[in-house]
Amino acid sequence: MNQPVSAHQPQASLRPSACPGLWRIVQALDGGICRIKLAGGALTADQAEAVAKAAERFAGGEIEVTNRGNLQIRGIGRDHSALIEMLLAAGLGPREAAGDDVRNLMLSPCAGIDPQMLFDTRLLAAQVLQSLETTPRFHQLSAKFAVQLDGGEALAMLDHPHDLWLSPLKLDGELWLAFGLAGCPAKDAPLGAVPLTRGHELVLAVLKRFLDLARPEQTRMRQLLSEHLPEAFITGLAVPVRADAAVRQWRCVQASASYLGIYPQLQHGLSAIGTSAPLGRLNPSMLRGAARLAREQGDGTLRMTPWQGVLLPNIAQRHAEGVSARLAGLGLLVSATEQLSRLVACTGSAGCAKGQADTKGDARLLATLLAPGAPASVHLSGCPRSCAMAHVAPATLLAQSPGRYDLFLRDATQPGFGHLRARNLTLKEAGALLDACSRSTLDD
Repeated sequence: MNQPVSAHQPQASLRPSACPGLWRIVQALDGGICRIKLAGGALTADQAEAVAKAAERFAGGEIEVTNRGNLQIRGIGRDHSALIEMLLAAGLGPREAAGDDVRNLMLSPCAGIDPQMLFDTRLLAAQVLQSLETTPRFHQLSAKFAVQLDGGEALAMLDHPHDLWLSPLKLDGELWLAFGLAGCPAKDAPLGAVPLTRGHELVLAVLKRFLDLARPEQTRMRQLLSEHLPEAFITGLAVPVRADAAVRQWRCVQASASYLGIYPQLQHGLSAIGTSAPLGRLNPSMLRGAARLAREQGDGTLRMTPWQGVLLPNIAQRHAEGVSARLAGLGLLVSATEQLSRLVACTGSAGCAKGQADTKGDARLLATLLAPGAPASVHLSGCPRSCAMAHVAPATLLAQSPGRYDLFLRDATQPGFGHLRARNLTLKEAGALLDACSRSTLDD
C-alpha cells in the first residue's frame, strides 16, 4: 500500500521504510499519511489545535488515533514541508528526523493518575525517550521497534506485543521491573527483573544487545529470538538481571477498568474522562472541542489511548458528568453500550490498495444490524495484515471482497485470527451469526 514520499528534512535523512512518521509522509490511496508519535500519548490543548489546523490546511481533515496512542493525519496533499514545519513548531516531534522514527514507547493513558499504579512511569519514560531521540546508534532501530512501560495501572493496554515490555513487581518489599521480549505482560512470563532504579539502564542495555546481535534483516526482537535463546540474550546484558523463581513465576494481574466514561483518579476530587473516536477517526471539530474542554475543565492536556480514543485528565468530579456529556455532543463515544465503541476497522479499500472491502463503511452498517449491547469487540480487517489491531480480537471479520467477510473467533490454540467460524458472509449474515454467539465466547 505505502511508499515513502520525500519530505522537508534539513538535518537528517530518513532510512527507507513504509512506516509513516512525522518526517516521513507515506503515500496511500487517499493521500499521504503523517504519524505523530506522542510522548506517552500526551499532548497539550495547543498541540491538539495545531494537529486539527494542519489536517484542515494540508489534508482532507481526517485524523486517526492509532492502537498505540498516537495520531495520524490522512489525505495529505503535496505541501509536505509546511505540514511538517507546523507540527514541529508545536513541539510534536524532534527536529532531527532520525530521532523521530524510534520514539515508540507506550504507557497507560492514566500514567501518574491511576489509583492502582505502583509507580509513576512518566519520569522513566522521559529518560528513555530522550535516549532514543539523541543516541545515534539507536537510530538504527526499525521504525516499528517498540517498548511498553507499565506502572501497574488498572487502565492499561497490556495485550499488545512489544519488542521489550516492562512491568512492576514487588520483591522483598522493594519495587522491581520485570521485563520480557517479543511479547506482552498480559500473557507472557518475564525473563528477569531489575530494581526500578535501574530501569533506564536496562532499556539501554537491551537495545544495545539487540543491535549487537541482529542482522540487517532482523528488525524485530521476535526475528532475533528465532536464532538466539532469550536466556542467552539476557546473559549478555551489560546490567545485572535477577532471574530466579520468584521473578520467573510472577504473572501480571491487572485489575480491569473500562476505558470509556468517568474514571476516578488517585488525586482526590479529580477524574479522567475516557472516550473512543468512532472507528478510530476524529475530525478537526472533535479534536478542537476536546482541547477546549481540557482548557476549561481540566489541566489543558489530553491523552490519546490505545483504544483509539481521547482521555481528558484532571477533571473535577463535580463537573465530570457534564464534561462527559459535552464530549458525547462532539461525536465521541463515551459508553460501551454504543455499538460503534465495540467495533474496530482498518482504513479499508477507501484508502488502502490492499483492502478488499470498505471496512469503515461496513462497520457502520454492521453496527445497525447487531442487537443492542452485543457482541463484544469485533475487528473488521481489509486484509490479513491486521493493521487496525495489534492483538487478536474476540471476533474478526476478514474481508474477501466488497461486502463479504470470513468470520474468525479467537482461539489461543490456533494461529492468526483463531478459529474459522464461517466463510464469505454478507454483513447481514455476519451480524446474525455474531448475535447468535454467546457474549462469554466473544468477551475481551
